[in-house]
Amino acid sequence: MKIHEYQARDLLSSYGIPVPAGEVITSADQATQAYKTIAASQESTLAVVKAQVFAGGRGKAGFVKLVNTPEEAHEAAKFMLSNKMVSVQTGPEGLDVNKVLIAAGVDIADREPGKPDEYYIAITTDRNTRQNMLIASREGGVEIEEVAANTPDAIVKTPLHPILGLQPYQAREVAFKLGFKGKQINQAVKIMLGLAKLYTDKDCSLAEINPLIVTPATESDPHGKVMAIDAKFNFDDNATFRHKDIAELYDPSEDNPAEVRASKMGLSYIALDGNIGCLVNGAGLAMATMDTIKLFDGEPANFLDVGGSATEEAVTEAFRIILSDDAVNGILVNIFGGIMRCDIIAQGIVNAAKEIGFTIPLVVRLEGTNVDAGRKILEEAAGDLPTLQAATDLGDAAQKVVAAVES
Repeated sequence: MKIHEYQARDLLSSYGIPVPAGEVITSADQATQAYKTIAASQESTLAVVKAQVFAGGRGKAGFVKLVNTPEEAHEAAKFMLSNKMVSVQTGPEGLDVNKVLIAAGVDIADREPGKPDEYYIAITTDRNTRQNMLIASREGGVEIEEVAANTPDAIVKTPLHPILGLQPYQAREVAFKLGFKGKQINQAVKIMLGLAKLYTDKDCSLAEINPLIVTPATESDPHGKVMAIDAKFNFDDNATFRHKDIAELYDPSEDNPAEVRASKMGLSYIALDGNIGCLVNGAGLAMATMDTIKLFDGEPANFLDVGGSATEEAVTEAFRIILSDDAVNGILVNIFGGIMRCDIIAQGIVNAAKEIGFTIPLVVRLEGTNVDAGRKILEEAAGDLPTLQAATDLGDAAQKVVAAVES
C-alpha cells in the first residue's frame, strides 16, 4: 500500500521529523487561500505546488512548480488538476492528478557553488541479508537507482538490529559519513532514529526521505537546519489490519481499477503488457505459468492468483477482470487441485465461461485431486464452448494458447 506525499509529511511530523508547512487541495479555486495561509506562516513568499500522484519524475514533467504569488499558485494548480502527468514512471498514458499539495518554500544551502546540500535517507528490507537496512547518500534529490548505477560508492548501508533497531551510534556514524557538521549531526541522527522507529511501528516496506536538505546558515543558526521536504512510504498490505490509521490513508483512485476490483474479491491481480491472460491458483504456480508462456514466445497480460479455495463466483469475476483488458486475445487457466478438487474447479470454469460467453481461446490445464473427473467435464463442455481447449500439462497449455493467439 502506498500513500501520498502530503500524508507522508504528516507521518514524519508525528515522529518528530521537521517538514515544511503544507496544505492539500482538490480544486484550483482552493489554491489562492491555501497559498495565503502558507505564506502567512513564514517570512518568505516562496511556495511550492506539487501534484500528488504515485509516480516519480514530477519535476521533469512540470508537475512541481515554485510560486511567489496567489495568482501563480492558482495557475499552477489549475494546470496540474486539468492535465495528465506523463513521466518515465507513468508511461505514455499518464496519470490523472486529483490532489495538489501547496507547501512552504524552503531555501537550500549550497554544498558547493551550484550544488544544493541534499541527501537521501531510506529504510527498507534487504532480501539478501534478510535485515532491515538504512540506506543513505549525499546524492539526494535524484532517483536512488541513478546513484546506485552511476556512483555506487556514494551509498552508505547500515543494517538494523532485528530487535533493538537502529542504534544512536550507528546513526551518528552515518551522519559523519554523509558530511553533516556541528548541530547538523544531532539533527540528522534524530531524523534517522525517528524514521527507523516509524518504519518498524507502522510495518513499512519502504520509508524514504528524498531529499533531506540543509537550510542556509544564519546568525542565530550558523549550521542551518536539517529537514525533510519530500517523502515516500510503502506499507505491508498484510499488516494494515493492525494499523487502522494507515489503512484509512489508502486512496483507491490512484490504483489500477482492475487491481482494486480484484482485491475486493480476494484475488491477487497485477496488470502486465502482454496479450495472454492468466488465471492460476497459487502465486508460485502463477509465476511458473507466466515464465512458461514466455518460454514459448508468448506475452502474459497479467498475474492473477485466485487462491487455493477459489469459488465459482471468484473464478467468474477473475474472468471478467481479465477480459476487461482489451489487449487480451487468449486465456490460460492453470489449476492444481489440492484442497479444492479438480472436478469442482472444472465445473466452475465451465459455468463461468458459459455465463460470460467466450469469444477468445480458453486453454485449461488441470492437475491434482480428481483430475480425471475434471478433464471429463471439460471434454463434455467443449461442444458448448468452441474456444475451450484442454491441455495435458503446463508446457502443452502454453504452446496451445500461444498458437491459438497467433492464429
